[in-house]
Amino acid sequence: MCGIIGYVGPESTDVTTILLEGLSKLEYRGYDSAGIAVLTTAGKLELHRRVGKIANLVASVSNGSRPGEGTLGIGHTRWATHGRPNDSNAHPHTDCSGTLSLVHNGIIENYADLRQELSASGHTFQSETDTEVLVHLVEQAYLGEANHDLVQAVRLALKRVEGTYAIAVVSREQSDLLVGARHNGGPLIVGLGENENFLASDIPALLKHTRNIIVLEEGEVAELRPHGVTITDQAGSIVLRKPLTVEWDIEAAEKGGYPHFAIKEINEQPESLRRALLGRVHEGELRLPELEPLRVSGALENLRRIIVVACGSSYHAGLLAKYAIEKWTRIPVEAITASEFRYCEPIVGPDTLCIAVTQSGETLDTIVGIRQAREHGATVIAITNVVASAITRLSDAVLYLHAGPEICVVATKSFINSVAVLYQLGLYLGQLSGYIQPEQMREILSAFERLPEQIQSIMEHANSSDDVIAPLAQEMARAHSMMFIGRGVGFPTALEGALKLKEISYIHAEGFPAGELKHGSIALLDPETPLVAVATASHVYDKVVSNIQEVRARDAQVIVVATEGDEKIKQHAHDVLYVPATLEIFSPLLASIPLQLFAYHVAVARGCNVDQPRNLAKSVTVE
Repeated sequence: MCGIIGYVGPESTDVTTILLEGLSKLEYRGYDSAGIAVLTTAGKLELHRRVGKIANLVASVSNGSRPGEGTLGIGHTRWATHGRPNDSNAHPHTDCSGTLSLVHNGIIENYADLRQELSASGHTFQSETDTEVLVHLVEQAYLGEANHDLVQAVRLALKRVEGTYAIAVVSREQSDLLVGARHNGGPLIVGLGENENFLASDIPALLKHTRNIIVLEEGEVAELRPHGVTITDQAGSIVLRKPLTVEWDIEAAEKGGYPHFAIKEINEQPESLRRALLGRVHEGELRLPELEPLRVSGALENLRRIIVVACGSSYHAGLLAKYAIEKWTRIPVEAITASEFRYCEPIVGPDTLCIAVTQSGETLDTIVGIRQAREHGATVIAITNVVASAITRLSDAVLYLHAGPEICVVATKSFINSVAVLYQLGLYLGQLSGYIQPEQMREILSAFERLPEQIQSIMEHANSSDDVIAPLAQEMARAHSMMFIGRGVGFPTALEGALKLKEISYIHAEGFPAGELKHGSIALLDPETPLVAVATASHVYDKVVSNIQEVRARDAQVIVVATEGDEKIKQHAHDVLYVPATLEIFSPLLASIPLQLFAYHVAVARGCNVDQPRNLAKSVTVE
């Protein structure tokens, strides 16, 4: 959702540069508006806010109005929820006197009642946001019961709040104090420096300054001063937590010569997948030590049902996991979108395994749904890319994606790694139950280990002069709508291909089970509506070909993703994108790559903002 950056350090620091550089690493979290508040050495709290991307804010402070050097500051990049994107609704927000400044990620559900109450008490509001009530609540406590104790004022104010929040607050009266707090909202990370400390929504904003971090947990308040950090719980008791060391460096979060993060991260997938396999799959053996405590406790025995809870691309990974896990365990599997799961009164209990898939580990719908499942006694395994994220603290075990930082808003390598890790989990359960025999396991894992090299071959061809994807995308960029079809594991692959296209190119795209076309959706097809068919080698290949013929009869242009060596498919398609041969269950990991590349090149041809698509944010930390 929104991005937060905060700094406190010695006198005469260029706080503005620190904040702007940090915000540039967080813009993928929201880019409707941005702002900073800097406490200068003159004791003035200077506020700068601009609608639009961070470049607008940078230009604003570069035109003779740059804040002076200081000791303290906060910044914010916004994904709008309450109030349209404009300068007034941009964060930071200030209190009536201009003493306090605050930034916020989340939603205050009772903001309307609080605003009415505060207005009646004489507070003046300048924006349409729910966030502004927070700074006035802090002001009321700061000038009243807290007696200018900022930490206590924050704690008192937050007792009045219903909803989600990650906040950072400063006061011009306390030049050495930055306060952060978190509850049910997006992540908030403390960066530990030398004679300076930092606060941010995500690790990339901190990497230039430190790799030592502390992740705030639910209900915690952090007091950051130049020479130390104190963390307390809701009751005010001191929390002691060992810092974590970030193992990837700043270069991993940079473009590295690529024009966009999207294409960089697509190209990183062979190495990303190798990391997901490392230590888990080797020479015909599967090891998931993260799950051994659950195995020993018996939590994975006598499972009668498995539910995969996820959103977006993670949900598509969950749909693929349904095919794989049912095949390897014969246990019924349901994949359900988290926003539906939390409200559908799901039937879960001690004989249910819930698998939460969330790249960020902070997706609110998934977190709330999993919390609900735990209350009913279900075992929970989290699959995420972010160490110490919120979902990890709600789960009985965690399988990390090891995809590395993914900056582009749309999921590419995190999707591929999510599928891979879900498959590893399915194989582990099949091995545990004895349903998969050793020889079969060796065959499956052998194919698994070849996948990074096969993805690499797709990338090498796509980066060569023989590439057919980019030219095809250039041609298809004129389309107003496209359809994607597949059967079996090809169906979720089609869903993911359609999602990628509409996310970054803004072309309407829909994915369908191929057999469902004739039950209504085929009415949409005409010569101006191209169709992409996933027709890799499978037990339903002939059925997909029949569906393609139905499309050809309606004069729609057909693009097919097929297995190398399949020459017959050319008679049924206008264009063919080939991928290497593999086991049918693994085909989505290969077929998804040309679909990602196709979406990317279409978006570039249309002049779209590939890394930061309109209306989207990387982490959805509100309902």
